Amino acid sequence: MLFLRFSFILLLFGSLTMVKAQNRWSLQKCVTYATENSLAIKQSIAQIRNAELTLKQNQLSRLPNLNAGVSGGYQFGRTIDPTTNSFALEGIGFNSYSLNTGIQVFGGGIIKHNILRSKYELEAGKLEAEATENNLGLQVAAAYLNVLLADEQLVIAKTRLFQSQNQLNQINRFIEVGARPLNERYDFEAALALDQQALIEAENFLIRSNLILRQFLLIPDGTPFDIEKPEIKIPEDVDVDGISTNELFIGAVDILPQVKAAEKRLQAANIGILQAKANLLPSLSLFASLRSNFSNQARTITGFDVTKVKQNVFINNIPVALEIEQNVPTFAKKEYFDQVSENFGQSLGLQLNIPIYNNRQVKINIERAKLGVISNEVAKEQARQQLRTEIEQTLTAVRASQRSLQAADLSLKAATAAFENAQKRYELGAINSLELNTARTNMERAKSDRIRSRFQHLFNLKQVDFYQGKPITLD
Repeated sequence: MLFLRFSFILLLFGSLTMVKAQNRWSLQKCVTYATENSLAIKQSIAQIRNAELTLKQNQLSRLPNLNAGVSGGYQFGRTIDPTTNSFALEGIGFNSYSLNTGIQVFGGGIIKHNILRSKYELEAGKLEAEATENNLGLQVAAAYLNVLLADEQLVIAKTRLFQSQNQLNQINRFIEVGARPLNERYDFEAALALDQQALIEAENFLIRSNLILRQFLLIPDGTPFDIEKPEIKIPEDVDVDGISTNELFIGAVDILPQVKAAEKRLQAANIGILQAKANLLPSLSLFASLRSNFSNQARTITGFDVTKVKQNVFINNIPVALEIEQNVPTFAKKEYFDQVSENFGQSLGLQLNIPIYNNRQVKINIERAKLGVISNEVAKEQARQQLRTEIEQTLTAVRASQRSLQAADLSLKAATAAFENAQKRYELGAINSLELNTARTNMERAKSDRIRSRFQHLFNLKQVDFYQGKPITLD
C-alpha cells in the first residue's frame, strides 16, 4: 500500500513537471505570439485589406453600372403635368420610375493604370508587413537572449554568494582554533557583502529583461511566464572574416522585403504619372435608360356625347338661328398601369468629354506625380543604404564579438588558474585573505565577461543568419 502511494506521488510530480515544462515559452513561441498580437502588425494587416479592396474596386470599374430610381410626390399651384407636359392648376400626384446604365468605352487608359497601380501598392503593403514581422522577430530574439543572459548571471551570482558564505564560515572556524588572525574575517565579510549586492543587481537585471520581453509579447505584469532555457551552443565553423559585405548585401536585397517594398512603391509612383496624363485625353461613355411615369390628373376618352349648339349666322344680311350637332368626348381617370405602360420610354447614346481647360489642374497633378517618383526613388535608395549600413555594422559587430569571446576564454582560463594557485598559496599561508578574494573576484568577473561575450556573439551570428534568409532559432 505504501509503495502504491509512493508511486502515485512520483507520477503526480512527474505530470506536474511535464506540464510546467510544456508551459514554458520557446523562442519560436515567443516570436509567433508577438507576431499574432502586435498592434503594428495588426495595423499592417488592415492596410493590406484596404489595398485589396482598392484593387477590387478598380478591377470592377471595367463593368457597367446599373441604377434604378423611383420618385413620387404631389404638386401644387400652376404646374406642369408630367404625363401630358401641359399646364395644370389642380394639385397633381405623380410617380416616376427609371433604370439607367453606363460604361466607359475609352478613358485614356485610366482604368488600366488604376488597376496596375493598386496591384503594386498591394504588393508593397504585403512586403512592408513582412519587414515589420522580421524586425519584431529580431527584437524578440534579442530580448529572449537577454533573459537567458540574465538568468545565467543570476546563477553565477548565487554561486559566488554561496562560496563567499562557505569561505566566511571556514575562516570563522580557523579563527576560533587560532589558525587565522581575527582581521581576516573582515575581508571575507566585505567580499560577502559585495556578492550580496551583485546578487541583487543580477535579480534586478533578470526582472528588467523579463519585463522587456513581456512588453514585446503584450503579456501583463504578474501573469505566470517562464521561458525555455536551452543549451547555448556557439557555432564554431562560421568564418565571419570570410563573409563578404557586398555578397551578403546582394543576397539580402533579393531575400529581405525592405528594398522590394520600396521598388514596388516606385513602380506605383511611375504609374501615377500615366494616371495624371490620362486626364488630358478625351473620354467616351455609352449610356442607356428606361423610364416611365404616372399622374393622377391623366384622363382617357371613354366615349362621345351628341349635343346641339345654337349658332346665329347671317344669310344675305339676315340673321338665321341654326342648330349644329357636336360630338363632345367624355373622360375618365386613366388607370395606373395603363399610364406606366403608355409612358414607357427608352434612350441610348454616347457621351464624349474633351478636356480643353481645367485651370491647369491636370498639369499640376502631372508635376505632383513626377515629384512622387523622385521621392520614391530617394526612398528606395535610402532603403538600400540602410540595409547596407545594417549589414556592415552586423559584420563588424560579429567579428568584434568573436575576438572578444576568444579573449574572454583566455582570460577565464588565466583567471581560474590564478585563483586556484592563490587558493593553494593561501592555504600555505603565503598570501593573505585580501589577495585570495581579489583572485576570486577576478575569476568571477572573467566568468561574467565570458557569458556576456557568448550571448553577444550568438546574437550577432543570428543577425548574420537573418540577412542570409535563415530562420532565427537557438538549435
